[in-house]
Amino acid sequence: MELPKVIGVMSGSSLDGIDLALCRFETNGAHWAFTIEKAETASFPAGLRARLLHATGSDALEMARLHRDMGKAIGQACKAFQQGTEAALIASHGHTIFHQPDEGLTLQVGCGAHIAAHAGLPVVCDFRTKDVALGGQGAPLVPFGERLLFPAHQAFVNLGGIANIAFHTEQQVIGYDVCPCNQALDFLAQESGNAYDADGAMARSGRVDEALLAQLDSLSFYRQAPPRSLGREWFEEQLKPLIGGPLPLADRLRTAVEHIAGLVAGELGRCGATTALCTGGGAHNGLLVERIAALGPCKPELPAGEIINYKEALIFAFLGLMRWQGEANTLASVTGAMRDSVGGAVYLPN
Repeated sequence: MELPKVIGVMSGSSLDGIDLALCRFETNGAHWAFTIEKAETASFPAGLRARLLHATGSDALEMARLHRDMGKAIGQACKAFQQGTEAALIASHGHTIFHQPDEGLTLQVGCGAHIAAHAGLPVVCDFRTKDVALGGQGAPLVPFGERLLFPAHQAFVNLGGIANIAFHTEQQVIGYDVCPCNQALDFLAQESGNAYDADGAMARSGRVDEALLAQLDSLSFYRQAPPRSLGREWFEEQLKPLIGGPLPLADRLRTAVEHIAGLVAGELGRCGATTALCTGGGAHNGLLVERIAALGPCKPELPAGEIINYKEALIFAFLGLMRWQGEANTLASVTGAMRDSVGGAVYLPN
């Protein structure tokens, strides 16, 4: 069946840029196939990254401006990206500012009306709100796409700004956030003037501080049963003050890697799988991947670089296609909502 080509758009909490992936999907009954025809990461316009990073302290007017400006930035990036393609739809996750499902709210900035106006294509956005309204966590949403697009794998780990995992069985799909990942590692690396710790090189030169590791591991969120999800505000309030202390930078980085790897390995160990498809920017951190493999029985499996870097953009393209067709794209077994739902708001260009 011929389906519209979709531009999937993802802006993760690690603030690396705006990921864009032009995706083609084919279906034969229950079986799906995909092709990423083109992918790139667009830089944020001047000043926008800093505004996103500090948005949790913004007043209402600045938040409205940020929603507008992020929408314009995504729309302009999509307009340039789609030149010479047959893209028919944009599916944009937006950028999460607040995520507090216990209060019934989640906020991703990146106004769909501005995206549609600047890119000239229909837009699906605001994927999380419906699920939160139904009592769910609104995250993670990616397991829905994993189930249909990567059926050969049972376990998945995404090492993005936040580390999350998913387990797929014939009976159900379970997924949840584990802990901050690149949010923490990039925050520390930036103390040295680097955007990130390439391959974990700085962390390798340090040592694990057992006292700090015990503090990190004892945070109460990690004792919550799934479904559970994290927002950047949790990192800012709970984890950041602990890793920003007086220890040498290399030691804090090494300890943060051990903290993340230990938690991820422990959660993967519960699934019974021997391997887990490992994606996200943290999959390029060799030390982190090595430690996850060393600390648990479920070993990270690294796919092609295009999948590592753009899997979430790919899957949001798929979620957008499902919304465009009026089909369910959110799994209550993952989020804890009262039922599966069709998530996403639609904006037309004219």
